[in-house]
Amino acid sequence: MKPVFVDTHCHFDFAPFCGDEEASLRRAAEAGVEKIIVVGVAADRFAGVMALTERWPPLYAALGTHPMAMADHTDSHLEQLEGYLRQRPEKLRAIGEIGLDLYIDNPQFAKQQAVLDAQLRLARDYDLPVILHSRRTHDKLVMHLRKVDLPRRGVVHGFAGSEQQAWAFIRAGYAIGVGGTITYQRASKTRRAIARLPLSVLLLETDAPDMPLQGFQGQPNRPERIRNVWQSLCEIRDESPQHIAETLRENTRRLFGL
Repeated sequence: MKPVFVDTHCHFDFAPFCGDEEASLRRAAEAGVEKIIVVGVAADRFAGVMALTERWPPLYAALGTHPMAMADHTDSHLEQLEGYLRQRPEKLRAIGEIGLDLYIDNPQFAKQQAVLDAQLRLARDYDLPVILHSRRTHDKLVMHLRKVDLPRRGVVHGFAGSEQQAWAFIRAGYAIGVGGTITYQRASKTRRAIARLPLSVLLLETDAPDMPLQGFQGQPNRPERIRNVWQSLCEIRDESPQHIAETLRENTRRLFGL
């Protein structure tokens, strides 16, 4: 039986997918990708993300302000986000990509935290899961998640930390996004963590066109390469490949209602 996948994190509104949606979705489908969550990063991209999901049946949406968008962020952007949430469009399944980042220059960290908390409150009020970004901020992010109790919780995307850090999120009720990091043998800490975590808390993602996989460095990442991520996951886990694929799909269905 051919495995079926959901890419739970893809920036399909960026190049190289813009203007090439039909061919890109065909390539993804040939690799077994049945659905893709298109993740927004700033208010000026919300309309484009929603338009994509309305046009193409395999696409679903998450809308949010990324911590790297702080320089241009205003309170009106939160109002725009809530405007979409009030409409409750069928294809809008999460708030994201939101979170914290201390890796970037001039992080404006106080503003990051305020914007994160505001978006967490919206997720709570509108009963949606969140898609979370975290770089050098795992401990701080967990504190914010504990402060705002979300009924639907969410996923820490592109996880590249230790097993101990993963368990802090899991104990708070959050899933762990498994992406291209585990395709690199040198990422031993993260590969070891992902190999030992419960399969019930894992989701697959590409972060395309970002987070290139081993063997594809220097190329835009693509949704069909989620199959490569799954294959790397199968190499480090004890469960059968089919069981892994089916469990990950069910985890995704349960979190995002897909």
